[in-house]
Amino acid sequence: MDVNTLKSVYFIGAGGIGMSALVRYFLSKGKSVGGYDRTPSELTGKLIAEGAAIHYEEDESLIPDCFRDPSATLVVYTPAIPATHRELVYFQTHGFEIQKRAQVLGMLTRTERGLCVAGTHGKTTTSTMAAHLLHQSHVGCNAFLGGISKNYGTNLLLSETSDFVVIEADEFDRSFHWLTPYATVITATDSDHLDIYGTHEAYLESFRHYTSLIRPDGFLILKQGLELQPAVQEGVTVYTYSIDAGDFHAENIRIGNGEIVFDYVSPLGNIHDIRLGVPVYVNIENGIAAMALAQIGGADADEIRTAMATFGGVDRRFDFQLKTDRYVFLSDYAHHPAEIRQSIMSLRKLYPDRKLTAVFQPHLYTRTRDFYQEFADSLSLLDEVILLDIYPAREAPIPGVSSQLIYDHLRPGIEKYQCHKEDLLALLDGKPLEVLITLGAGDVDNYVPQITQMLKER
Repeated sequence: MDVNTLKSVYFIGAGGIGMSALVRYFLSKGKSVGGYDRTPSELTGKLIAEGAAIHYEEDESLIPDCFRDPSATLVVYTPAIPATHRELVYFQTHGFEIQKRAQVLGMLTRTERGLCVAGTHGKTTTSTMAAHLLHQSHVGCNAFLGGISKNYGTNLLLSETSDFVVIEADEFDRSFHWLTPYATVITATDSDHLDIYGTHEAYLESFRHYTSLIRPDGFLILKQGLELQPAVQEGVTVYTYSIDAGDFHAENIRIGNGEIVFDYVSPLGNIHDIRLGVPVYVNIENGIAAMALAQIGGADADEIRTAMATFGGVDRRFDFQLKTDRYVFLSDYAHHPAEIRQSIMSLRKLYPDRKLTAVFQPHLYTRTRDFYQEFADSLSLLDEVILLDIYPAREAPIPGVSSQLIYDHLRPGIEKYQCHKEDLLALLDGKPLEVLITLGAGDVDNYVPQITQMLKER
């Protein structure tokens, strides 16, 4: 189906962070856009205000007439939607063109030059940073992001002149196999989504296949030390990166007075005195990968240096809510053991002498079942842990799988609590807190404004 001949696009799962960027894209193209989502949210409210017709009941009779012509309507759905969803079944049985979100993004990478970021973690920050670098340069870019950029207040950037499109390449459900990248970063290949892949070997093979999809004139920027053996086509340039080694890396790192400054070493041209706008240790490595993509895109050294210093971060990615002499509070989307370890170690570098407390809401029964020991090992780096119930997302409960599995394997001597989320505020209110972080990809973030207010009022 040709995007230009489309009159309307209907989204099943419209309020997801990745789906909503496509909602905004098709609205910008003047299409009629509507859809379904399970629950109202701040994001769906904004989409409705921007012109999308969204409802929250699973009912095919609620589909507006303008989305009922199979010859002029594209239906886009997220893999999290069950096959029995009534509206999805309606479109399937009435001859509509139906595509996954990743298929639509893949179509864009075949008409524009895709700058993609894949990996178990670091995708959202790295891709949002790369989009900011290019958007602030003479090059410009389009971008479909997996988080809300604090610089722009949106997950979609558009350019009328640039043929670059920055995309977060998601390995869930093998979605990234629909893409045809011009250049891609791979940040990490720690096992995840074993409910889809089954084994670590199958997970690695999925990334290997992804590397075979890079255009022959393209680029692979691979995190140094990954056990991944790429399968790139002839003509693809392969680079490596990390904090302190590889083709792209940092030297002369200076941390102090709430700032991180370093020199960027690159085969495409070194840049001295890079200052991180979000001065978190893990962002050195994210920044190196983002700058590599920006250089491949054609941004120059002065543009990159300026934009790195003005990068404001991403909602829920090491997102500081409160910084006072008495309290520090931040929220983070980290929901994989390696991400959690990284977040905690970054906090330790920033606040080496202060008590660290985390509220962690595990995400998915399968992930908890597969990685409870690794979660416990990462969380044991804290001084205090508060464990909430598992956020199920798309899953049904698994007998014997609960937060108790993690709780029981935390190191001896750590302060630890289990808590229902509705009791969280009362528990925190009685605690002598110093540095507090909420961790998880579920709905724990809904409590962030109340926690912030509670700490301000102390």
